[in-house]
Amino acid sequence: MDIVCFEDDLVQRLHPATLARPAYAITCASLRLIDWLRQLPGDLTAEVRSYLSQIQHLDFQLQEPTRATSKVDRDLLLINARLVPRVGLLATLEKLACEKESVAIVDPEDGVMLAAKVTAGDRAKHSANEMKSLSELALNLPRSAMSLDAFRWPHDIVVWHMKEMTRSIEYRLTQAEYREIHPGVFVGENVSIGDYSSINTDDGPILLEDNVEVGPFCYLAGPVFAGRATRVIEHSALKDGVSLGHTVKIGGEVEASVIEPYSNKQHHGFLGHSYLGSWINLGAGTCNSDLKNTYGKINVEYGDRRVATGMQFFGCVMGDYSKTAINTGIFTGKVIGVCSMMYGFVTANVPSFVNYARLFGQTSALPADVMINTQQRMFARRKVQQRDCDRQLIEDMFNLTQDERDLGEQIGM
Repeated sequence: MDIVCFEDDLVQRLHPATLARPAYAITCASLRLIDWLRQLPGDLTAEVRSYLSQIQHLDFQLQEPTRATSKVDRDLLLINARLVPRVGLLATLEKLACEKESVAIVDPEDGVMLAAKVTAGDRAKHSANEMKSLSELALNLPRSAMSLDAFRWPHDIVVWHMKEMTRSIEYRLTQAEYREIHPGVFVGENVSIGDYSSINTDDGPILLEDNVEVGPFCYLAGPVFAGRATRVIEHSALKDGVSLGHTVKIGGEVEASVIEPYSNKQHHGFLGHSYLGSWINLGAGTCNSDLKNTYGKINVEYGDRRVATGMQFFGCVMGDYSKTAINTGIFTGKVIGVCSMMYGFVTANVPSFVNYARLFGQTSALPADVMINTQQRMFARRKVQQRDCDRQLIEDMFNLTQDERDLGEQIGM
C-alpha cells in the first residue's frame, strides 16, 4: 500500500506552529502524527510546502510522492497532516486501510478530506497521480462513517493536549520498559530527581525519558512528560499536563503547556495553557496570562480574523526561534510569530521577525541575517551543526511572513 500524508491549504491557519515544521510534526500531549504514520504497513511519503521539502528529507527521512515512488496498481491511503495525534488514531487508520471499497473521511465542519482509502482499481482509472487530483477524487468518494479530529487553529493544540495528556502517557508506558520509582512515576535510563522534591500523581502519571535531570525542591503534578536530556531547574513547578520535548531546559511554574525540543524557560516566571515551538528562549521573569480578568471565554485574533476558542484558560502560541527579554509580560491569548524578540508588555499579537518593544515606542522589523547568526550561536551551544537548509529556512520564513508585518504596521503593531 502507498501511504501519502499531505498538507492542505488550511495548514496556513496553524501558523506560527507550522511555519518551521510540517504539520505532522506538531507535538500534542507528547505525541506527533508522524510517529503514528510510521507504524502503518506500507510505503510512506509526504507532501509538504515546498520550502520544507529539504527539512523533511533530512529530519524525517521522508520523500515527496512522485510517479517513481507511487505504484498505481496498489491501494492508496491519503492522510491529512493536520490530524490530531491522539491515542486511537492508529486503529482508525488501520481500519480505514482495510476497507474493501474506496471511501473518504471528510471534516463535517470544513468539508475537507481528512483521510481516504483509494483502491488500486479506482486509482488506475484516474489518469493523473498528482496529489491535488487524488484529493479531488477522494472528495467524490462515498463517505465513511468513521470520524477523525484535526487541528483547525493553533489553540486547538492546547485544547487537545489537555484532553489527551493522561492517555498519551499511559500509551507510552506500554511501548517501552520504564522503572517505577514512586507510585505513578516512571523513568528511563540515567534519570535523577533532586532532594526534597514533591510529587503528585493523583491526576495522571509522570514519565521522564532517558537522561532527564530534575533539580532539588521541585514540584511535579501529573500528567507530566519530559523528553530525553531535558533539565528541570531547581524550585520548578510542573503541573496539570506539561509536555516537554527533548533537550529542553525548564524552570519556574509551568501549567498545561506544550514545549517543543531545544527551547529554554530556565528561570522563574509563569507559563500556562500555551504552545511553544523550538529554539525559543524566555528571559528571567517572563510571564504570560492565561485567564481574563472577567473570567470569560477567550477570543484570539489570527491575522484579521477573530476566533472564539471556547476556552476560559488560554495563554499564548509562540513560533520557533522567538525570544523574550527579562520581565516580559504576555497578555492573554496572544499569538507570537517566529524569529521575534519581545521586551516589556506584549499587549497585541506579534508578527514574525519583529523587535517588539511597544511599551517603549520601539517596534521594528528584524532582518533575516540577524536571526541566521543568532541561530548559528544557539546551535553551537547545543552542539548542533547549522546546515544550509537551516539558514534557508530562516530566509524562507522571513519572505513568507511579510504580510504579517505589513498587517502589523496597519494596525499599529
